[in-house]
Amino acid sequence: MHSARGQDPTLPAPSARIAELAGQCLDNIDGLIGDWLDMVRPVRSSYADRVPDTQFRDSAWQAFELLLRTVAQLPVPPHIADVSRRVGEDRALQGVPLDSLLDAARLDFRVVWAALVKRADPGDMTELVGSAYHVWEAVEGHVTGIMTAYQRTVLEMGRREADERRMWFARLLESEGRNPTVVRDAGLALGFAADGRFLCAASSAAAGPGLHQAAVALRAAGAPVQQQMVGGDAVLVVQLGRQTTPERVGELLAGSPSGIAPPVAGLAGVPRSTGLAVATAQVLPPDADAPRLLEDCWLDVLAHRAGDFAHDLADDVLGGLDDPAVSRAEADRLLETVRTHLEGSGSIAETAEALYCHRNTIQHRFTRFHTLTGRDPRRPTDAALITLALRARRTPRAGSGT
Repeated sequence: MHSARGQDPTLPAPSARIAELAGQCLDNIDGLIGDWLDMVRPVRSSYADRVPDTQFRDSAWQAFELLLRTVAQLPVPPHIADVSRRVGEDRALQGVPLDSLLDAARLDFRVVWAALVKRADPGDMTELVGSAYHVWEAVEGHVTGIMTAYQRTVLEMGRREADERRMWFARLLESEGRNPTVVRDAGLALGFAADGRFLCAASSAAAGPGLHQAAVALRAAGAPVQQQMVGGDAVLVVQLGRQTTPERVGELLAGSPSGIAPPVAGLAGVPRSTGLAVATAQVLPPDADAPRLLEDCWLDVLAHRAGDFAHDLADDVLGGLDDPAVSRAEADRLLETVRTHLEGSGSIAETAEALYCHRNTIQHRFTRFHTLTGRDPRRPTDAALITLALRARRTPRAGSGT
């Protein structure tokens, strides 16, 4: 047995007469429940189908026994002392709205108070009014216990749901979208339509808060979203719709250095799209402060993913500039000229204007570059190789950190 719940030590204990009246009420809990059910019916109407009548009545019985024993200063059996927690947990799992639940619990005061008044003699009224706070304190203790258990259960449910969503997203990625059963089940768990259109974005862990803020905004707007860490990268997947457009997602990611893959049709394409978004994020320059589209980063992505082959390409295509007979100043000047030309329209005149040089000077530099490397930036095939080699030179060698 548990002792009655402690009263506020700054307040006097309830009088013996009030405790006696509360003890008398224990013999008529059925009558109290009948009165309470009449009062609570409008409040309960919103969730009546979620809580079986038998369970609803049983928990009410135990709650009234707890309150009356507390006011009467009587011992409380363990299964009665635990009723507030059980009601809070059960109603959270049943999806009962918290405000409706607490409104119903607070009606206990009116029922208990009416029962005490009914049993009191005229001479008891002054003493009864003076002890009203004991009844209210008992009810509020019960309500607080319900609310605490409810909120804790909702939090745990949210954590379990988040864990389940992360697990299903990981399974979707592992399947590479090739297993229709996994795609279907992942869609159900994540709230995604298997035939929807999706946009995938990624960022480094350090820039992850930007993706999280975008996910919160998208979720608040009703868009199906999943945002989580994949390896060392933060990933955001959103199902597109009439209001959730690629442009809108880009606006929400403004100021967040991230990589964005092209929209993809079907949930089965999300694993590949996620990989492309991560690849784009991994080649962002250190000073990036905005999202970048994969279509604008393909050369960097290819150079990065080629690994040591990319560096072999750079050494083969640009190695002639490292000849000891070529000064560093000349090599840098030739590289600047070629890079400016390839990043522009391919016009000799435009390149000359950008570098404040004469057209003939540019032509001479291209000829010198050709002599040293065997590649001519004026030829389309050589230009493609030189462009990729220049990107590869900016990619750290494996294990070098530089």
